[in-house]
Amino acid sequence: MKRIKLDDKTQKGIISKVESFIHDPLGFTLWAYPWGEDDSVLCDEDGPEEWQVKIMQDIEHGLKNGFIWNNGRKLDCSTGIRIAVKSGHGIGKTALMTWLDQWFISTHPNPGMRTTANTKDQLQTTTWREMSKWHKLLINAHWFKWTATKFICLASPSTWFSPAIPQSENNSQAFAGLHEKHVMVKYDEASEIPDVIWEVTEGAMTDASGTKIWIVFGNPSMTTGRFVECWGKFRDMWATYEIDSRTVKRTDKKLIQKWIDSYGEDSDFVRVRVKGQTPRSAVTQFIPDDIVANAMGKVIHPSEYSSRARIMGVDIARFGDDQTVFMKRQGTAMYGLQKHRNLNTQSVAGLIAAEIQGWEPDMVFLDMGNIGASVYDMLVDWGYKDVVTGVWFGSSADDKTVYFNKRIEMVGRYKEWLENGGAIPDDKELRDDSVQPSYAFTGKEQFQLESAEDMKKRGCSSPDCLMSAALTFAYPVERREGKSKFSRGSRVAHSEYDMFQRPASNPRSVTDYEMFS
Repeated sequence: MKRIKLDDKTQKGIISKVESFIHDPLGFTLWAYPWGEDDSVLCDEDGPEEWQVKIMQDIEHGLKNGFIWNNGRKLDCSTGIRIAVKSGHGIGKTALMTWLDQWFISTHPNPGMRTTANTKDQLQTTTWREMSKWHKLLINAHWFKWTATKFICLASPSTWFSPAIPQSENNSQAFAGLHEKHVMVKYDEASEIPDVIWEVTEGAMTDASGTKIWIVFGNPSMTTGRFVECWGKFRDMWATYEIDSRTVKRTDKKLIQKWIDSYGEDSDFVRVRVKGQTPRSAVTQFIPDDIVANAMGKVIHPSEYSSRARIMGVDIARFGDDQTVFMKRQGTAMYGLQKHRNLNTQSVAGLIAAEIQGWEPDMVFLDMGNIGASVYDMLVDWGYKDVVTGVWFGSSADDKTVYFNKRIEMVGRYKEWLENGGAIPDDKELRDDSVQPSYAFTGKEQFQLESAEDMKKRGCSSPDCLMSAALTFAYPVERREGKSKFSRGSRVAHSEYDMFQRPASNPRSVTDYEMFS
């Protein structure tokens, strides 16, 4: 549909046209953005995806008729419309949230609105950023001002706005008190929003007057909670939709196939990230917040760890926006965090060599991905072969019954070390890196950690600090005896263990990885 230009109509005409879409979000979306227009970022686009069209049509039907036909059920909408969407990755749910938000605030004066997400980062870097992009394309954009926290109608900024509010169990009342005639609440990544936020929002939707719309989106990463219950005990209240990423034309089909090849068609990862299906087991963050908080900044006296092996992990940057990170550990103490950006191979190798000479570690575990192999070769050429071990994150785990590969195994040992008294530097990036990765299960029921690339796609940073810490648990290390570290003295760990595989006989427990004593 050709968008009407501002100079083709008077302001009064624009207002009249917007008002005509009060019950029609799809009509507004097709009219308000420059679909198919030359010199527009939407020049090659003809409109929303089929699933987005269906939901907007159902909202229109519910507003006009008081009910929605949904999955063979006649769902009563007389007290408000509730939409729950579980989906795979990349289907365009944030775009739909934005269109609905801009339709509602344009057509309903002085509304009560809330937008939130599972984390503050998700809300600010993904959900709200999408709002900014579409605001610039909106035909009536001049009515509004977009800020980092609000979408504001300039005609009445104190009463006519749509705010982005980070959810918190300690701030649940921010979702109460929506007593306006017209209310819209939206959740992004709703599976991980606490039940208390849902309960408070429920109270805001009880007023039957006016227009009430509550719409929640998410990858179904949890097996319990209010999001899952939209398909269960509360199914008579919610119109529910399940979207497989493979059915959406704009999704990255090559990436989806890569996931299927890597994780397996029937793995929980593919069920959640591709099919939009609830996992057999909960898919959630691998390392809980509380154990990281307990470990952060904790002070351990040097006498408690000075006799333990000196181990250093080095995670080497793969891309321009990532970091090369150094971490040191002795027993239950982790320290010496260093972060570097934009270093070439020789610079990274030089920094490692300086640490070897100055700190005299018993072992340096080096990430072999990308330029890591070149750094390793350079250190070997310089005579440090006896104190540097390369680690391939994708290599086999020692314990294949539990872990899919070496990467998740190292992080798993780091997690257990935290649970058993480990102390880490008081660093925000290390904290965020530790708690952000999610996990799933392979078809063989092995733990598998979310990839750095997939974390980035949902608004997180590459977990460079986490992996430098985890590398200190790559393989067993024992304290060198006798002479200087560079006298090529005995190192029991490498006399008993191959570089990449533990022998089947004489297996060691996790506590032998210099963890707890």
